[in-house]
Amino acid sequence: MPGTPPTRFVYLGPEGTFTEQALRTIPAAERGIRTPARSVPEALEAVRNGEADAALVPLENSVGGAVPVTLDELGTGSPLVITREVVLPVEFVLASASLTPMASIRTVAAHPQASAQCRNWLRANLPDAVVVDVLSNAAAAIAAAAGEYDAGICAPIGVPRNNLTVLAEKIADHADAVTRFALLSRPGPPAPPSGDDVTSLAVSIAHDRVGALLSVLTELAVRGINLSRIESRPTGEQLGVYVFFLDCTGHVAETRLGEALQGLRRLCAEVRFLGSYPRHRWSKKAREEPPPSQPGLTNEDFADSAAWLDRLRTGEPS
Repeated sequence: MPGTPPTRFVYLGPEGTFTEQALRTIPAAERGIRTPARSVPEALEAVRNGEADAALVPLENSVGGAVPVTLDELGTGSPLVITREVVLPVEFVLASASLTPMASIRTVAAHPQASAQCRNWLRANLPDAVVVDVLSNAAAAIAAAAGEYDAGICAPIGVPRNNLTVLAEKIADHADAVTRFALLSRPGPPAPPSGDDVTSLAVSIAHDRVGALLSVLTELAVRGINLSRIESRPTGEQLGVYVFFLDCTGHVAETRLGEALQGLRRLCAEVRFLGSYPRHRWSKKAREEPPPSQPGLTNEDFADSAAWLDRLRTGEPS
């Protein structure tokens, strides 16, 4: 992140959640001040009004999909930009205040999203237990520690915090589930290209224009820019009017992505730049070198074609 490094971080709380666990993987946040917020809007407002330098909030989950409140906040209000992404494996544990036989567990505290991601495990291992909804994974750990429930489903970070005993590890139905988090700051110059970057955009198109979305996608496709994610959210203005959230490979400083942004600016009612930042290589597969670009669509190919056009315009041999 260019400029002064952030020292004051806010995150979707409370303490002991996956968001805090993700935040603490960022060295500056581990050294800095970390403050939990009660909601995503509250966390982002703290950045907007200058109470915090950066906020970490969940963006999407590989099982549950996008986090709507985060997208809505990014698409409206004072602009914020993503300066970093963190991808964290989602591993739930079943824990209690003391070592408890599975057969004696009658009540389990869990956040609704956590119990949903552990539904099959619960059905197979605790078929007679009543799952009670609580406000967060941290709240589940606290309630289990207090003895309010026989056990709780929580994040591993909540176990030592509450002196819990782990009864079962990795109980999620999808072993490879991950959550992607975004670190958001007030707008400023993006960091230089890393060679493996993501650019995020929020695009509004005229809903009564035939082929408008196709035109948007074409601006990217003809320049060999891969679209890794697209989500739509209603604007709230009227039925059928949406904001499209795009994640593209590349950096705003690169020529062809810059040209694509110019094209989107011409075609769209609004283009909100949400940041260019390094892709988080969280797994062995993701850490491998990205696949080579298709012939004719590398940065070198675009530079060569631009130089060829310059020679034509100046009368030099082509």
